[in-house]
Amino acid sequence: MGLRPGKCYRDVDKPAYTRKEYVRGVPQPKIVHFVMGNLSGEFPVEVHLVSKNDVQIRHNALEAARVVGNKYIQSKCGRMGYRMLIRVYPHQILRENKMASGAGADRISDGMRLAFGKPIGTAARVRKGQKIITIYTTPDKIDDAKEALRRCAMKIPAKCRIVVEMKEDVSSKK
Repeated sequence: MGLRPGKCYRDVDKPAYTRKEYVRGVPQPKIVHFVMGNLSGEFPVEVHLVSKNDVQIRHNALEAARVVGNKYIQSKCGRMGYRMLIRVYPHQILRENKMASGAGADRISDGMRLAFGKPIGTAARVRKGQKIITIYTTPDKIDDAKEALRRCAMKIPAKCRIVVEMKEDVSSKK
């Protein structure tokens, strides 16, 4: 059986369900890396992908956004010309009450009786105005970072905006 559409899980309408030590069978998040690129370099520009509303983002949507954004920014800036950071973690456990379908399923299924559901995945709860993904880069690569985050936003089930922040130069403070 395939995945349900993301619209089934994007609304923040249920209480938090995050205590994995009490829940058996929670699948691990599909996110491979949370930090990519040059981990030790200093970059003067921060470009953020910011959520415009409250939403839940499934772990497979976060991984898809990470892959497409990292691939684009790495092709434009090289392996050491940026740092990309996934700023949210999928803590929320998603449940699904699987129903039998097909011939004779009405005699097997109990419908909505005791329909708590089994864990099928995890999601990150994101508030309005929260940063989802950040790319640190140099001033000449701002447009490439914006394009990478625009591509990331296509994979996320929320309306997003891109915010550019320039760090103050350390040498000008002295």
